[in-house]
Amino acid sequence: MRSPTPPTSGARRKCVAVWPLIGRPAANRGPRRGGPAGTAAAAAAAAAAAAQSAWEMGDRDESFNLRAVLASFKQCLSEKGEVLLDPYLAGWKGLVRFLNSLGAVFSFVSKDVAAKLQIMERLRAGPQGPHYDSLQSMVAHEVGGGRVDLDRRSRHPDSGCRTVLRLHRALRWLQLFLEGLRASPENASTATLCAEAYGASLAAHHPWIVRQAVAMATCTLPSRKVFLEAMNVGPPEQAVQVLAEALPFIEQVYTASQELYARHALLDLP
Repeated sequence: MRSPTPPTSGARRKCVAVWPLIGRPAANRGPRRGGPAGTAAAAAAAAAAAAQSAWEMGDRDESFNLRAVLASFKQCLSEKGEVLLDPYLAGWKGLVRFLNSLGAVFSFVSKDVAAKLQIMERLRAGPQGPHYDSLQSMVAHEVGGGRVDLDRRSRHPDSGCRTVLRLHRALRWLQLFLEGLRASPENASTATLCAEAYGASLAAHHPWIVRQAVAMATCTLPSRKVFLEAMNVGPPEQAVQVLAEALPFIEQVYTASQELYARHALLDLP
């Protein structure tokens, strides 16, 4: 099937509105109205949305700086090669600030990631928190205790293993996109870089209609220079240098996570 042609200016405005929906399945876009169950579900959904909005607004108060993300991912791997969850989540929060700073175009990722970070923060702060010190201890705790839905989502829809898997996939997309920005010439098309990174990562986990929406929405991406300046480390040349420092650490964290999930057959959790 052919890729969609670039939209006209009218369609271009619609692209931005598509992004917030494409990371969420239809079942998660709000309950149907009617009846006590629907009313209760609506109230719960409203409370969850308010909590996420407060989390996102609080996170926006802090400006993004690529060096802070670099520091977090540097601390992710322990001497034993374990992926420590506190710096992992801190690094992701920094990346969310970066995506939010670029406007609505990346909300398809940032909103979903923000929701996943909230789940992990609740698990980390809960009574079982010590089991969530590292990715390895989390997997041992949840897999060993039967706390993961391996075949279909049922009793454990928000398990740590499933939640981190979604973050893991998104991290691969962002890593590839940032590497493209780092290595590309000044006049490179960010739409092409983003599409290539998406095709090599998240696209395999999205249905056709989502992939088409992403392809159209990339038309709104700013220039490479705007991306690099949004990293708040100086001129674009300096941002490229900091990316060269940061990306190997992100790659190491991704590889350690990938190997762990592959070893426990967790890469295809529903």
